[in-house]
Amino acid sequence: MATTEHGPLAGVRVVELAGIGPGPFAAMLLADLGADVVRVDRPGGAGLGIDPAYDLTNRNKRSVLVDLKAEDGPGRVLDLVERADILIEGYRPGVAERLGVGPDACLARNPRIVYGRMTGWGQDGPLAERAGHDIAYIAVTGTLSMIGKPGEPPTVPANLVGDYAGGSLYLVVGVLAALQHARTPGGAGQVVDAAIVDGAAHLATMIHGMLAAGGWQDRRGSNLLDGGCPFYGSYETSDGQYMAVGPLEQQFYDEFIKLLGIEDRAPDRGDFTRWDELRTVVADRFKTRTRAEWTEVFEATDACVAPVLSLREAPHHPHLAARSTFVEHADLVQPAPAPRFSATPVSVRSGPAQPGADTEGVARDWDVPSIHRTGKDTTA
Repeated sequence: MATTEHGPLAGVRVVELAGIGPGPFAAMLLADLGADVVRVDRPGGAGLGIDPAYDLTNRNKRSVLVDLKAEDGPGRVLDLVERADILIEGYRPGVAERLGVGPDACLARNPRIVYGRMTGWGQDGPLAERAGHDIAYIAVTGTLSMIGKPGEPPTVPANLVGDYAGGSLYLVVGVLAALQHARTPGGAGQVVDAAIVDGAAHLATMIHGMLAAGGWQDRRGSNLLDGGCPFYGSYETSDGQYMAVGPLEQQFYDEFIKLLGIEDRAPDRGDFTRWDELRTVVADRFKTRTRAEWTEVFEATDACVAPVLSLREAPHHPHLAARSTFVEHADLVQPAPAPRFSATPVSVRSGPAQPGADTEGVARDWDVPSIHRTGKDTTA
């Protein structure tokens, strides 16, 4: 159920130029944290192909319709920019400039605006103007090469590592840091160039350090944290489900092999030459019981073992249910806003914004009458 709480970003105004993927997710996160996010939708939609009523990345936002290719389109967006603190766009380099809403135009109208640019390749470099998707961005950064089994093609981690971790989250950190600067004495607005290739590379900082120190092999499935280790991975159960295993510390590992029932025959985990043998012992043992049975064995222990749940199962996990990690709003089960704040709670206040549905309210609240559509303009 929606509440009137607005979170720590209450009072911050954000203009989001509609797109797909990491830009909308970043804007959703700002909206979840309480910002007043106005999504500028284009006639005909953004091209995602999903019913807007189910596009959860547009929750907690408001929407207006503006055709940036119309004669008065750029001016109407700039009227919003004049009242905003942050703008987010995800076009290829140069497109926003050609549409009349690039950084120079926006900063001229509002010198304190934080102009957040979300792309895969970044604003410069040989590939800057090329098309791409998450998988290509994490491929060239080396990130994709770490995921999967040795001797098999890399495993595609949905679009979580590139689009959202390397893209959206870095964009949010960037625009909030720039907003802090803009609000300091003598501060000013600026452009934030958030590139998925930069963020995805940055995520692997620890791994690069381990590689330099000789503690990481540059091939997947051969290291402590990439599935190469027999006590850090997933194992099939008798009912075709899986358990995730991760007792890296010795005391947790000791509890793990005891509860698993292999304490008397598990090879020394410190002997790398016997890791394959250890993996076989662990795998064979897990296949003797169902996922539910193994969950009961491990759930109240420090053995660092958990059931691998599906997307539909996850909301019903007792711990997640107790914390309300998932919430239901307007009959849609969805992840709750994160993180949590003691003084400025966050919540799902409204469902996915419907294109153009909030024009009247935005025109009033932001005092931008030019975006209020009347007459023939209702379809623009």
